[in-house]
Amino acid sequence: MADIRTRTPGQRYCVVQAFVDDDQQVHPVSESWVFERTNFVPYEDGLTLHVRVHGLPLVYRLQQRPEEQAALIEHFTDFVTTC
Repeated sequence: MADIRTRTPGQRYCVVQAFVDDDQQVHPVSESWVFERTNFVPYEDGLTLHVRVHGLPLVYRLQQRPEEQAALIEHFTDFVTTC
């Protein structure tokens, strides 16, 4: 099990299993970005994933609740790996 919070800043990652974030944005297989950091928002069980795509900063919001993206957060390498 490799949790999302153990990723390496500056490393490029590729989606290997599609997923949907908390804003209902689909992240398809082969999507890639450079990881920057995460922020946890405890009152909403929210986890913000900060990345760069084509040099531009983007934010993907996730929610660490079983009915949302908890499995993605806790088993991140099942969905996203280094490129």
